[in-house]
Amino acid sequence: MPRILLAPMEGLADNLLRGVLTGIGGYDWGICEFVRVSNSLLPVKTYERICPELLTDSKTAAGTPMRVQLLGSDPHFMAENARRLVTLNPAGVDINFGCPAPTVFRHRGGSALLGEPELLHEIVSAVRAVVPVDIPFTAKMRLGIEDTSRAVDCALALQAGGVDELIVHGRTKVDGYRPPARWEWIDKVRAAVNIPLIANGEVWTAEDFRNCQQVSGCADIMLGRGVIADPLLPRKVRGEETGGWAEVAPGVAAYWLGVRQKVVPDHAGGRVKQWLALLRRTYPEAEVLYQTLRPIKTAEGIDAALLAAGVLQERPVLQ
Repeated sequence: MPRILLAPMEGLADNLLRGVLTGIGGYDWGICEFVRVSNSLLPVKTYERICPELLTDSKTAAGTPMRVQLLGSDPHFMAENARRLVTLNPAGVDINFGCPAPTVFRHRGGSALLGEPELLHEIVSAVRAVVPVDIPFTAKMRLGIEDTSRAVDCALALQAGGVDELIVHGRTKVDGYRPPARWEWIDKVRAAVNIPLIANGEVWTAEDFRNCQQVSGCADIMLGRGVIADPLLPRKVRGEETGGWAEVAPGVAAYWLGVRQKVVPDHAGGRVKQWLALLRRTYPEAEVLYQTLRPIKTAEGIDAALLAAGVLQERPVLQ
């Protein structure tokens, strides 16, 4: 059975949603949202805030290992922050060379470095030197900035720098999240390197999963927005029986209860609406619920609507 991995998704898959998704099941491991490294040594609390799983043996409540991702462009500070991170016993360390967000790109982070394979090598080599061999060390990259001409060069630089495995999102920075993903280019990268490769990008269904495996040549797949739209996807891929919306709805309730504790009321509604906006791609019931919640401005109003819809069983008790 191939490994199925949960992708890091900045601004979308926080620890609350990671907990719900891994509770529904089907993952071998995942990666948290990135920790941004600039010209400083970050305090321990920063890692624990972004990846609270570090406080529970680097696993979600369901027992899924969660690796920590670093993003930055300075080899020295990336290494010094990795040195601190490994004292927290993460399930693994990952380096982000794929984020296409404009703010990240302007500050020479994520995909902005894909035009500089030499710098990729320098960063990864510096981090490799401080990450013990018993802690998995990976990198996640896109195929390039504007085109794929340096994709293989980047992958070879990361391999030479010492990563154990490489995750490749089958798009360039300019591609953003527009379909299709270039799975055939992931295959070209795979053929050029001698380390395990994991494919990522545009897998929404079990059929997409199999097609991605065939075209990319990768057995292992990292799932991103596809599992936000269908939390049952990993188990469907594994051939397990699933319960449809009746199994997803309790996850929506658990997520909302977590959001109500974590997020100020004025912003809480936006979080659950964001998830429902993707869930409705798969579940008609989510479309109905999304349209019901869409005009509601208050967290208390959403409480009442979720109770009326039978998603919540009782009104949240806030601490």
